[in-house]
Amino acid sequence: MTRIDDTPPAWDERTQLTTFLDYARDTARAKCEGVSAENARKALLPGSPLMTMSGVINHLRWVEYYWFQVVFLGEEDGGPWTEEDPDREMRIAVDFPLTRLLDEYAEQSARYRELVAGNDLDKQAQRAVRDGLHVDLRWILLHLTEETARHNGHLDILREMLDGTIGD
Repeated sequence: MTRIDDTPPAWDERTQLTTFLDYARDTARAKCEGVSAENARKALLPGSPLMTMSGVINHLRWVEYYWFQVVFLGEEDGGPWTEEDPDREMRIAVDFPLTRLLDEYAEQSARYRELVAGNDLDKQAQRAVRDGLHVDLRWILLHLTEETARHNGHLDILREMLDGTIGD
């Protein structure tokens, strides 16, 4: 996998925002290159039994689904989580090959790129967030970049603990 550069091809706001989100997405996928199926399912942190490479990738996939489809578009929430198991997307990830999770994440990212390209950054989400505010698409892009970048740090730690691989 070739990771894109974080330098945008143009300096307008939309290009900068989408380039950074794509860079964070590509970084998450790059951190999983060469991870064995067995290692992808290993939880190495005693205080975080759901923190696996597979779990993080599945979480990133479903977080984007939630923010783009449920919050921004206002669709019904069809995510895997429940009130009884709010982190189910991380729990069930170990039931699927990492390659499948990565493929689904990449396919979904491509669809969301089109969604973003077709909407104004100032367009407000259909659903309010917890505090009653209707965030705009710009905020969602910033939030997803932050969320993905934060989880890339988790992937860094897991990967180093699993097989000693370190990277950018």
